[in-house]
Amino acid sequence: MPRFVVLTFVLVLAVAAWAADVVIDDWTSQKVGAKGIPEGWLGGQTWGLPQYDMTIEENDGHRVLHLKSKIESSAIRKDIKGKIPLKETPILEWRWKAVVLPKGADCRKKSADDQAAQLYVVWPRFPEAVRSQIIGYIWDTTCPAGSVLKSEKTSTVTYVVVRSGPADLGKWITERRNVVEDYKKIYGGQPDNPGFISIAIDSDDTTSSAESFFGAILFRKP
Repeated sequence: MPRFVVLTFVLVLAVAAWAADVVIDDWTSQKVGAKGIPEGWLGGQTWGLPQYDMTIEENDGHRVLHLKSKIESSAIRKDIKGKIPLKETPILEWRWKAVVLPKGADCRKKSADDQAAQLYVVWPRFPEAVRSQIIGYIWDTTCPAGSVLKSEKTSTVTYVVVRSGPADLGKWITERRNVVEDYKKIYGGQPDNPGFISIAIDSDDTTSSAESFFGAILFRKP
């Protein structure tokens, strides 16, 4: 086989691999029963008193992350810098199930900004506390689904309310969002590749409880 043909073939394979779906985590490499911050994820939360009440479980035939919160807030993150070719795989897909929503929570109110399930895409920019760009896909208790709004507590976060209220509690739901299109609507322009994915649960502002599950999380082609 001529050398240029070989090089072309290798290049095609490389491009195909780069454009393939990218799994952030499907929990299959995690040990069932493992508690706390999952392997490969980071804690380091600098606010509140996070309990990280998280457990790897089997649920409805799938390996999942089970999250609970009682009057506290816990967030974990995974470093994905250089791993997500966002132009080729702009669709964020995940499975989740909410079981308990924090009572009276409403992301529109600083005093009641709690959610049972939150998935954040993070573009860190120095200084991160004031310049990072973060889209939070959430299951809120009260704010209507489809709402897009700035967090009243954290200036770097914009919420996209994907689910709201108890109608779908206890059901596994697969969500898909075009992150590039969401970014353009929120921030304008073309996004760089993201630096982190974060999962969170909280019930501290409402002094209540929350519970949810996350299944596989991945970026995929349209």
